[in-house]
Amino acid sequence: MLHRLFAGTVLALPLLLAAPAFAKDPPKETPAEKAAPTEKAPSPGQTAARERQKQCGAEWRALTDAQKTAQGPKWPQYWSKCNKRLKGGGKA
Repeated sequence: MLHRLFAGTVLALPLLLAAPAFAKDPPKETPAEKAAPTEKAPSPGQTAARERQKQCGAEWRALTDAQKTAQGPKWPQYWSKCNKRLKGGGKA
């Protein structure tokens, strides 16, 4: 019995020593993958639209419920009118 245990250990030893060689190395990163992607700066039109939305949002939050109902019951309707007004493209 001891002879079989010893033989099994001797036979398993090379497999245990070779196991790290079979492990996969993590893939190497290329320099393009390491560099963080740069964000594109918003265009002047996008910046202006964001500023108008912030301004209209501040005005919307300042209105009472009765005033909101008179302006338009929901934010999208108010935003449409306010955006046109701030752009100077319509009367609202």
